[in-house]
Amino acid sequence: MAKDTNYWLVKCEPHETSFDDLKVRPKRTGYWRGVRNYQARNFIRDGMNKGDLAFFYHSNCDEPGVAGIADIVKAGYPDPSQFDKKHRYYDEKATDDNPRWFSFDVKWKKKFKSFVHLADLKGNKKLNDMKVVQRGQRLSIQPVTKKEFDEVCKMGGV
Repeated sequence: MAKDTNYWLVKCEPHETSFDDLKVRPKRTGYWRGVRNYQARNFIRDGMNKGDLAFFYHSNCDEPGVAGIADIVKAGYPDPSQFDKKHRYYDEKATDDNPRWFSFDVKWKKKFKSFVHLADLKGNKKLNDMKVVQRGQRLSIQPVTKKEFDEVCKMGGV
């Protein structure tokens, strides 16, 4: 029996990795490290699955918004950076038996014909309930409904 696809919005600062950077990586794949918010961690650990789709969202930049779509190709595994004492995301409380933080891998799927700016998302009444447009929603990993996913894809020309 096939599982339902989940939809996500994953935020990345373009100076760290942009959607275009992801496209030129080997196998067009990148890994997500450093999520240090418990709610975002829970989404990764408990909700995200291989085969899900995600909006690749550029955040903390002059023009935040959605650049394109990525496939979740590996989800819900312990973030290796939490165990590396030299890494900025090291967590002394994390253990192999009880990891605190989780990672996932994404693969570049499709770039939008038109970048969908946050202002455009906020201006679309069909997206009023989308988490990214709501005041105070700063999570780097957010669930997206199928309806929201389809609407944003339409806005992006896909």
